[in-house]
Order: sequence, then C-alpha cells, then structure tokens
Amino acid sequence: MREPALDRGKNVCVYNKTRERFVATHATVADGYFSRLVGLLGTTRRWARPGKGLWIVPSHGVHTIGMLYALDIIFLDRDYKVVDVEEHVRPFRISKVSFKADSVLELPVHTVFRTETRVGDQLEISRVRAHEPPSAS
Repeated sequence: MREPALDRGKNVCVYNKTRERFVATHATVADGYFSRLVGLLGTTRRWARPGKGLWIVPSHGVHTIGMLYALDIIFLDRDYKVVDVEEHVRPFRISKVSFKADSVLELPVHTVFRTETRVGDQLEISRVRAHEPPSAS
C-alpha cells in the first residue's frame, strides 16, 4: 500500500521485503522541481557509500550528465514494486525510460548486486525518524 507523499528534504529507508534486506538506510527524497532537477549533481564519490540513496518522485528515468561517478538505478511503480533495474550507469549517460515507473532510486554502484534486487521485488519505503534521547525519569 502506498504511503502518502513524503515531504521534500526528508530521509527515507528502503527495505526489500522480497529479499529481506535493506537497499538504502539513508535516502533523500527529491520530490520538488528543483530537487529533482539537481538530483546528485555536485556530489562526489564520497557520497556513494552503502546505505545512501536518492529517491526521485515522480520519475520515469534519469541522466548522469555532469556526474563524477557511476550509479545503480531502480525503477519503482506506485506501489513500490521494482519494474526495472539498471546497474553501473556511468557518468554522462541517459538511463532507459520506463513508463511503468512512478519513481526512481539512485544508489551507489553495486547496490543492486549486493542486495540481489530484481524486477518484481516488493520494496517498502518509510520515513527515517530522528533519534530521540531517552527521557529522564
């Protein structure tokens, strides 16, 4: 079941329910015109650590023009089911366009391989909640 739209600038956690493993533990949501336009431009290879990601909503495809490193891309339908994947998309390329996709996850290279994510897998996307300090008793 699809969760209501998430606020821009919020972080989400992406879990592959089919494979029972995390795809991203700290993915930023890009759901506004400017945040989708800029995406990961200006980031360096240092960004591309396991657990990181950018969730672009809505999107049918992406480009890596101006990027300094390769990405893995997961295409999701509106129910967060994987409808396509593209591994190791090098800089200055354009991904395939999937009209089945409602959103796209940009992830560090080798994430698809490491998590064994495949077309048909069901993902779960939830907000990352800030850690609250224990209350004083």
